[in-house]
Amino acid sequence: MISSGWLQKRRPYWARIDEILTRSGRAGVRNLTHSELQELALLYRQTASDLATIREDRSSASLAHYLNQLLGRAHNLMYMGRRSKPRGIIQFYRETFPQTFQETFAYTLTAAAVFGGMFFVGAMLATVNPGFQTYLLGPNMMETIEKRQMWTHSVVSLKPLASSAIMTNNLSVSFTTFALGITAGIGTIWMLMLNGLLLGVVGAACWQSGMSQQLWSFVAPHGVIELPAIFIAGGGGLLIAKGLLFPGMLPRATSLVREGGRAVKLVLGIIPMLIVAGTIEGFVSPSDLPVALKFSVAAGMFCLLLLYVIRKTPRKTGNPSPAATGSPAPTAL
Repeated sequence: MISSGWLQKRRPYWARIDEILTRSGRAGVRNLTHSELQELALLYRQTASDLATIREDRSSASLAHYLNQLLGRAHNLMYMGRRSKPRGIIQFYRETFPQTFQETFAYTLTAAAVFGGMFFVGAMLATVNPGFQTYLLGPNMMETIEKRQMWTHSVVSLKPLASSAIMTNNLSVSFTTFALGITAGIGTIWMLMLNGLLLGVVGAACWQSGMSQQLWSFVAPHGVIELPAIFIAGGGGLLIAKGLLFPGMLPRATSLVREGGRAVKLVLGIIPMLIVAGTIEGFVSPSDLPVALKFSVAAGMFCLLLLYVIRKTPRKTGNPSPAATGSPAPTAL
């Protein structure tokens, strides 16, 4: 039996939750201060405990129903946060992604270095040992290269379908490279090494067959966007590995959540890049456009990408984050 004294002591806390929820209104958490959000998280946990106690008393079913509804409202506010709006998406790609890219550039650069290192190794191995080319690329592709033929004819004949398939494949490779960061970065590094090795071997095989211009005029228009996107995804995977392996003074789970949040921003940011790269790879790269024009397109796209990711973005000001101050923050918020 729940005592009246216990109820009298707990009711002000339930009323306070209701007051905070009412104050949040339609704008949600944007109407609340940081201290109110922390208070709500604490009251939420306490009230959940109260609900468990009250449910043991069958005569308090109506009160249990009230608290259950109250906690449901609080849960929706804390865990759903603000509603997504088109301007929020625009702001993400205009400010958040470039800023996150700049803050984590060392990880993207590391991913590019791993890819580039294996590209060089693949090119060297293929040059000194032609048998390695056949082993890695297979006899059919080697026969095509030896005939000085490109393997992109199917792309030319089925442009829309090919472009869609290319986008799907690029997204798959990038997301896999990113997600394998949870393997302490081993899977991410493996994916970067494998793709770098393959491109190096293809480059060396085409060079020996006198097809370098055909190859790189095909790769350049879309590669100047596709490869940086893969490097950024790889950087995101390495960020996850960093949060897992090197938490510093933070609990490992907190470190993983923190770095994982930044990594997710990176991988979301490359989605438009891969869509553009897939479109170019399906329609421009395999076309009969003059080689000089293809390289001009590549140069123009790379300059646009560079201007986008390195431009200055406004820095958010205000109260320092809990991670910066070392203060614990409610995980629900």
